[in-house]
Amino acid sequence: MIERDAANPPPPLRRRSDLPFFLVMSGLSACFIVLIALLVTADVMFTSWDDFAAALQKPAIQSAFRLTMLTCAAAAILSLWVATPLGYLLSRYRFPGRWLVDTLVDIPIVLPPLVLGLSLLILFHLSIGDWQLETWLRERVGFPVTYRWPAVVLAQFSVACAFAVRTMRVTFDQIDPRAEDVARTLGCSRGQAFMEIALPQAWRGMIAATTIAWARALGEFGPILVFAGATRMRTEVLSTTVFLELSIGQLDAAVAVSLLMVAMAVVVLLILRVLGTGLGG
Repeated sequence: MIERDAANPPPPLRRRSDLPFFLVMSGLSACFIVLIALLVTADVMFTSWDDFAAALQKPAIQSAFRLTMLTCAAAAILSLWVATPLGYLLSRYRFPGRWLVDTLVDIPIVLPPLVLGLSLLILFHLSIGDWQLETWLRERVGFPVTYRWPAVVLAQFSVACAFAVRTMRVTFDQIDPRAEDVARTLGCSRGQAFMEIALPQAWRGMIAATTIAWARALGEFGPILVFAGATRMRTEVLSTTVFLELSIGQLDAAVAVSLLMVAMAVVVLLILRVLGTGLGG
């Protein structure tokens, strides 16, 4: 066995350059970033400020803007109300059928949008004997849903809530449950531990879940078209406005509404992310 000379240790291995790694990684990442930037740039270059202003002055588009703001807010709030307890339960507890609940939550994410809208339509018009949900709501509650603005909210909520649940589950996964366990040993109930310990720590995740739900509701189209329709001044939102303007050959107006939706999404995401992360710059 050859003994190494202690006075003459072997030269250290030469460290390879990290430049090829960063070139490959940044090059692949830049492909997607450049694509998004080019898409937005193409829309901006296609239309002019006059066309943009003229499109926004149309009464139908103004009505669609108002309905979009209201329904997206309603869908986001409903999503947060459902996602917070459901995300907490999926994060903290192992209960029978948990895998099934976890799978069902993901169905609206992977299901084709038109199929989801069709499923909502069938649900409200499915006859079980002489009973039908839409008829019961109209006659007993006086609150019909299909092809009216509640259908818009429900279609947006069905998809947005799934994303909110995932966000809240990750949020609670990142919160150490030991503080809740200590609170329970000191006499707190599970509800008190949740309200006073877990929920205050989850506020950033709640803002993120609301952001994601709102943005997802803004871009929803397929379920709204099938379940709520695209009636002017009634169930028309900005996503269906793009479809309607394209269907009558008004490409300038469709692009203008598309840019408006991009601007709305960017502004909301920036504001809520700054609030959620505490970053001021």
